[in-house]
Amino acid sequence: MTDPATEAPSNPKHPAWLTRNVKVLCGVSFLQDAASELLYPILPIFLTVVLGAPPAVVGAIEGAAEGAASLTKVAAGRLADRFARRPLIGAGYGLAAVGKLLIALATAWPLVLVARVTDRLGKGMRGAPRDALLVEGVPHGQRGKVFGLHRAADTAGAVVGPLLGLVLYEALDHRLRPLFWVAVIPAIASVALVAAVRDPRAGQKTGRAAATRTPWRSLPRPYWRVLAVLLVFNLVNFPDALLLLRAHDLGLSTAGVVGAYAVYNLVYAALSYPAGALSDRLPRPLVFAAGLFFFAVGYLGLGLIHSPWAVFVVLPLYGGFAACTDGVGKAWISTLVPDHQQGSAQGLYQGATGAAVLLAGVWAGLAWGADGRLPLLVSGAVALALAGVLPAVARARTA
Repeated sequence: MTDPATEAPSNPKHPAWLTRNVKVLCGVSFLQDAASELLYPILPIFLTVVLGAPPAVVGAIEGAAEGAASLTKVAAGRLADRFARRPLIGAGYGLAAVGKLLIALATAWPLVLVARVTDRLGKGMRGAPRDALLVEGVPHGQRGKVFGLHRAADTAGAVVGPLLGLVLYEALDHRLRPLFWVAVIPAIASVALVAAVRDPRAGQKTGRAAATRTPWRSLPRPYWRVLAVLLVFNLVNFPDALLLLRAHDLGLSTAGVVGAYAVYNLVYAALSYPAGALSDRLPRPLVFAAGLFFFAVGYLGLGLIHSPWAVFVVLPLYGGFAACTDGVGKAWISTLVPDHQQGSAQGLYQGATGAAVLLAGVWAGLAWGADGRLPLLVSGAVALALAGVLPAVARARTA
């Protein structure tokens, strides 16, 4: 295996970091996100308008879904360091497909809750094993590109999905339910593509003792310091479903909400790889801090604007947050731990931050009130303060 601490020479036409697994998993994520994001922007409207659920239920459903994913991520991360990773990835994408099928069948919001939890359980199961395979044999100094490209492919699906949904929404006479059935198709295709993933551990027996010798408390101190800072931030990072609900409350039609969300994802996809590549050159905490600044602009902007058209300005700026934090955060975490702890480190990071999002979804949903301005302004202010803290983390040489 290539030493991740060294820079390996590469053919410019075939860079060393662009492995088979990176290519295949980018395709898998593209298909799955096209399915997920086809329905995600219309789900809050479906819940509140069609099924009659209050805004607090929207926040609680998304928070519960993320909480379920959080628990699964932690367990899946440990398993990913002990056993073959491809079966976990396949099972995770399979559960996500089942979740989308359940949403298509829902006639009351409790079934949507079950569906979203099932979907997110799948996300939790696949995340850490997939991310561990993405960096298999990739040098530390090139992992920003890997996660940046993966996030770009993933989010390209998030552009295609809403746009496809928008076209179908108009073609199907503004009916929402048929869109959920369409979303099942790319979800199933993503499960089938997992078969092309190469897993070095396939057919091998990985000893249980290896995992026992590397408990979580053995993870390096810089890892815990970074995790603590990111946990504080995610306590104010509530689910995007509430942002879309705010956009709808400002006066955007269902088609307008889907269109604004597609533009947001377009910016996210376009900036993900450049942000990841930049984090291979600059300290990753600095790039992450820039993302928190975009987060603050997005939340404060949505809390302060009163015109529907302004959503098309604020949400694209908010796309810079996701581009500068999602893949960059995973790349940052991956460089803080040795290879044999990648699954555990990623699983604990993603699980703990997901649990924080659960709490954020609950408190934001309860504090939403008539227009959601209060939680948006509080979260934006906290993120702005944290953006100033992260450069100090960079000076602590944790990048």
